[in-house]
Amino acid sequence: MDTLRERARRIRLLVLDVDGVLTDGRIYMSATGEDLKVFHVRDGSGLVALKRAGVTVAIISGRDSAAVTRRAAELGIEHVHQGVQDKAAELAALMGRLGVTPAETACVGDDTPDLPMLENAGLAVAVADAHGALGPVVHWVTTASGGRGAVREVCDLLINARAP
Repeated sequence: MDTLRERARRIRLLVLDVDGVLTDGRIYMSATGEDLKVFHVRDGSGLVALKRAGVTVAIISGRDSAAVTRRAAELGIEHVHQGVQDKAAELAALMGRLGVTPAETACVGDDTPDLPMLENAGLAVAVADAHGALGPVVHWVTTASGGRGAVREVCDLLINARAP
């Protein structure tokens, strides 16, 4: 069985859910229906560092949000897929377009809609406050909760795994 470090060393693609992973899972809505999201700056710093290390970052989310589009653009994340109902199919299509295998793919989720994506990843990660149903599927659980630095932990894991 592969160790966590061995799995992490192979990763060329990191795929993130948004609500509950890049955010704390709460959705703020204005009276006009605009949704507002809070992102952690350390997660952003980690993602920029991970991209510099040669790992492609992507977002696959079940919801559509202009805030996500904007944050992804700020971070230089080119592969942003929102309003996705079938996350496993979207992940498979993305891996195919990028020429990446499941063993080279890490996915981070927080709830049951993420299970199909996590089940198809070489490194499946749940944030600390994820739904319990993810436990049997994931290889690692962060110590930080979603939206509170969990993504930075994943980035650090992937970067450190590349060090000799």
